[in-house]
Amino acid sequence: MQALILAAGMGKRLGELTGENTKCMLKVNGIPLIDRTFEALRKVGITRLVMVTGYKSENLKKHIENLDSGIETIFVDNPDYATTNNIYSLFLASEYLCQDDTILLESDIIFEDRVLETIVSDPRPDLALVDKYESWMDGTVVKLNNDLSIASFITKKDFHYSDIGKYYKTVNIYKFSRDFSQHYYVPFLNAYCNALGKNEYYEQVLKVISLLDDCPMQALPLNGEKWYEIDDIQDLDIASSMFAPTAEAKWKAFMERFGGYWRYPHLKDFAYLVNPYFPGPNMTDELKASFEQLMRDYPSGMKVNSLLAAKNFSVKSDYILVGNGAAELIKALMENSRGKVGTIFPTFEEYPNRLEKSNVERFVPDNPDFSYTAEDLIRYFNGKSIETLLVINPDNPSGNFLTQDDMLALLKWSLEKGIRLVVDESFVDFADQPYTLIDNRILEDNPHLAVVKSISKSYGVPGFRLGVLASSDREMVAKMKKQVAIWNINSFAEFFMQIFEKYHSDYIKGCARFRAERAIFFEELKQISWLRVIPSQANYFLCEVKGRMTSRELAIKLLSDNDILIKDCSGKDGFEGRSYIRVAVRDRNDNHLLYTKLKEIGNDD
Repeated sequence: MQALILAAGMGKRLGELTGENTKCMLKVNGIPLIDRTFEALRKVGITRLVMVTGYKSENLKKHIENLDSGIETIFVDNPDYATTNNIYSLFLASEYLCQDDTILLESDIIFEDRVLETIVSDPRPDLALVDKYESWMDGTVVKLNNDLSIASFITKKDFHYSDIGKYYKTVNIYKFSRDFSQHYYVPFLNAYCNALGKNEYYEQVLKVISLLDDCPMQALPLNGEKWYEIDDIQDLDIASSMFAPTAEAKWKAFMERFGGYWRYPHLKDFAYLVNPYFPGPNMTDELKASFEQLMRDYPSGMKVNSLLAAKNFSVKSDYILVGNGAAELIKALMENSRGKVGTIFPTFEEYPNRLEKSNVERFVPDNPDFSYTAEDLIRYFNGKSIETLLVINPDNPSGNFLTQDDMLALLKWSLEKGIRLVVDESFVDFADQPYTLIDNRILEDNPHLAVVKSISKSYGVPGFRLGVLASSDREMVAKMKKQVAIWNINSFAEFFMQIFEKYHSDYIKGCARFRAERAIFFEELKQISWLRVIPSQANYFLCEVKGRMTSRELAIKLLSDNDILIKDCSGKDGFEGRSYIRVAVRDRNDNHLLYTKLKEIGNDD
């Protein structure tokens, strides 16, 4: 068996990265794509390779000659690479297809060794390697019959997102038997090029052949094996994280992304915190139905969005401010603070990171659960010179919760002391006995109070970037409204606020469903002997990792072995020398999967 690689293209979308070299010489984590491909081919026993070159061909040939791979390489030149497409490159090498069984692949794919092993070891002679269609994929899409024959190639005009569950993307790796090449592919390839020209894709020939009653080509679906096609700098970035050289490097690359994990369809994200049970299907359908209009229309300004928030939270519109996520409001709020800010550590560091360290008065609970009461806070900060006290309730990452009576006591004390009280209640709706301080009477009785709430967390829409801040300090709210952009939220976020009231009962049910799932997950996690699970009133658990490995080692292992992302807390302020992780509460299937993987790790010796 031989291999044939198409490597004539210019890779224009990679800009200066392919200015002097062809795309397959692009380095991913320091290793050229072509080097990876040669090594994978060598491992499956390929000893002869035909490569079609074009752009910067001399550089590529010299590089391959220096590889010393042990693979005989035959070069076929496409002098018209700038004006033709890959169908012509394959046409120029078609005589070699007829000489032996062939693995055909494109040069801009990065893949793990198992991908090539899968297609080479399969006994069927003629195969197209495919994978379930995901949103990041671009290129040839097919539908399969039950016997894994190709039912149809899906053209752009026939592509419907409502049918994506039935679609497969070609991986651009094929296995052609010599018989298939001689009697099917090459004759059709020659006819197609002569009739329709050179500026097409070679899959067009497969599309024609698939219409034959006796077409021998079948599909081979992948089963979780990793691969990625690199066409632009974003692809390069994603491939670099997927194929990081070490497990730790991969983990660091993922944690530095801070989201956008839809690009990794197999990833289970237990690091970021959202409600798995809201929005429901009806609200989601309404959002989808309005997508085009929302995409094309400007959102409203701050005045209208304050009215929408006031309606949803039943407060006066001049008491409330809408933010592009709570982060925008936190930034403005902290920048407007004066003097020292009392802060409980460990905490959500978006708040103290906006302050000079000298302006942070730290309180670290002296117990392994990081728990505290209002009395603890009052006792500690009573003698401290602070202008503001920050309380996240439930706290992040501990899940510690101050009851309503505790919070009212804290409100009374801070009012008497002339201390501004900032309460972040982003997770309060997950508590067994939820309550809110976003209430006209409470706000009016406590003008020193500012309440922040992230809509992303409990409402399950982090992609909309929504948050609110409420206070009866009209002067502060008005000042902050001037500090943020007039169009600081997009139309989708505004529309969510507009229609939320219709789905409020669904939200209440979703939160109740979440609490039931949290209780089940808590009991599961407690069965992991080397994990100490801290009770939580939020949508996450803080867990101490005991004995077997550090929290970082556990986080790295889960991502490397299982594509599960958790939060290692060892680097957070307040955890010095202690090994803790934070895991989000997802739905039943995902939570049980994490529990199962943790048990398996516990059984490893």
